[in-house]
Amino acid sequence: MKKPFERAVEQHGATVLRVCRAALGSGPDADDAWSETFLSALRAWSGLDESANVEAWLVRIAQRKTIDVLRARSRRPTPVADPPPRASRHGQPGEQDIWSLVGELPERQRLAIAYHYLGGLPHTETAQLIGGSADAVRRAASDGLKNLRSRLEPGPGEGQHP
Repeated sequence: MKKPFERAVEQHGATVLRVCRAALGSGPDADDAWSETFLSALRAWSGLDESANVEAWLVRIAQRKTIDVLRARSRRPTPVADPPPRASRHGQPGEQDIWSLVGELPERQRLAIAYHYLGGLPHTETAQLIGGSADAVRRAASDGLKNLRSRLEPGPGEGQHP
């Protein structure tokens, strides 16, 4: 017979919190990831096989929740005291700028850059999403960056001011 969910929280709550804090640091984000982990676990608890390793199952859920928090962090704007007087030299998304250049990259390079540099995923997890090995994803991201640099950097004689 499966233990009550409350018992699983008592037994494995500290482990899940350590996982969340290791990934996110101590603070409200780790606490939120811990709460989200157990909310998700509670929803799936009735379908969990009785022979399942509950601690490993909870840690996997916590890992996914910490990734969600890391992705959310990367999308949050950073408050500044004084906004810049003009737009970035790279322009705004939607203009013919770096965002357009990223969109023009071959799909594998574009996805490797998006998941790794913008989404914060390690190459191993990016490889799981787009297929291939971590080394192949690392190479695709490197090729994509090289491609972007070659298109953004001024050529000989360009960008020099008298």
